[in-house]
Amino acid sequence: MRTTVLALLVAGSPFWAAGQAKEPSESEIQEIIQKFAAKETAFAKARENYTYHQKYRFDEVGPGGRSLGKLEMESDIIFNADGKRTERVTYAPMNTLQRIQFTPEDEQDIRNVQPFVLTSKDLPNYEIRYLGRENVDEISCYTFSVRPKKMVEGVRYFAGQIWVDDRDFQIVKTYGRGTGIGKRLASQRFPKFETYREQIDGKYWFPTYTVSNDTLNFDSGPVPIKMVITYKDYKQFKAESTITFGDVAGEQPKKDENKGAKKQ
Repeated sequence: MRTTVLALLVAGSPFWAAGQAKEPSESEIQEIIQKFAAKETAFAKARENYTYHQKYRFDEVGPGGRSLGKLEMESDIIFNADGKRTERVTYAPMNTLQRIQFTPEDEQDIRNVQPFVLTSKDLPNYEIRYLGRENVDEISCYTFSVRPKKMVEGVRYFAGQIWVDDRDFQIVKTYGRGTGIGKRLASQRFPKFETYREQIDGKYWFPTYTVSNDTLNFDSGPVPIKMVITYKDYKQFKAESTITFGDVAGEQPKKDENKGAKKQ
């Protein structure tokens, strides 16, 4: 498993005594949640002003770790001449997956769940429980369990754990899976994943690496999979813009080759 190299050194926190860890009180936990949600809100807005390159690879894994089939795509998240956020596919070879079909839920997870952001607006949708302290690389973090309180059909949610930097109050790691409700999800399976972030431009923690090594247990039998997503070359574009994923620059791969959750 690859672990990102995080830039910041461990620093003091309002809830740490000198040289010793001190568990936050319930009121302090609620304060931490409000603080990191506010930071995540600011981060989400800042990320809308960045271009970056995204690479996605999903493999069905056979004996000895050999790939039996794969789906790959690379794209640039850019701004068009009208200042609208858009995606330009730069590489999309033929889909060779044999037992897994991608559906729109996978597409939603790639865009919104695997690079999970928990903003102040999202807080009412989730049950958040403090679990304790843990290091992610060199970074001292507060760890929380995050579960949707109530799900709306057609909306994808994150369920798992998050690690929040105890100094910057930003998420530096997530572990969990995408979830939702609806009849079309009965035959689908979604992998557990880990997403790591790194600090970009000395301020915000951006997702840079997502990995999954899991087995999807379909009714017809288990399918081992591996998924890797990288996000790199973040560059700030301009101060104000609106994120829109409806427009895709360049030719998209055929729908049956690149639509994405898993079902038999």
